[in-house]
Amino acid sequence: MGADKKPRRALKICCSVSAILLIAFLVAAVVLFLTILKPKQPRIVTNEVTLEYIKWVPLFDVNVTLGVKVTIDNRNYASYKYENSSARVSYRGNFVAEAPIQADKIPARGKHEVATTVKVIGENLISNPYFGPDLVSGCLNFTSSTTLHGEARVLKLLKVKATTTTTCDISIYVVAQNASSSCRSKVKY
Repeated sequence: MGADKKPRRALKICCSVSAILLIAFLVAAVVLFLTILKPKQPRIVTNEVTLEYIKWVPLFDVNVTLGVKVTIDNRNYASYKYENSSARVSYRGNFVAEAPIQADKIPARGKHEVATTVKVIGENLISNPYFGPDLVSGCLNFTSSTTLHGEARVLKLLKVKATTTTTCDISIYVVAQNASSSCRSKVKY
């Protein structure tokens, strides 16, 4: 009878130690996820918005091309891979331009620079009733919005669908022939 109790006792001890280790691992994983791996908003810094080209065309039209360079700082411990998208630019609520954004991947804790040119549809710009007064004031205010759909990968194991939305306010100073901008972003998992 005594020999029968030893294997059972050893089995109980082994199962107890395994259960305690499993619980400790799960607690550590939850704490790690809620502190270090918790999703954070990416930092989006507009490095440069340039007025690359502006030309007044007879019969009340204008050709405008903007150059935009943005750095996306992925502060997460997850890489972010996004699909093809586009940046839409509006002037006082009216659509005036669109720029394609190629699919790409931002590594975990990495930075990614995106550069693009945006050609403004002059007819849509000039037909806006605020264009004349804004032109006289010397400052044209645009808004760009970009939504990137993709997935974040944590430690190459966990895939999470994520959508990043970025909105930028862009001011073009007509007389000085330059521009400035400020951006804000939001990530939805």
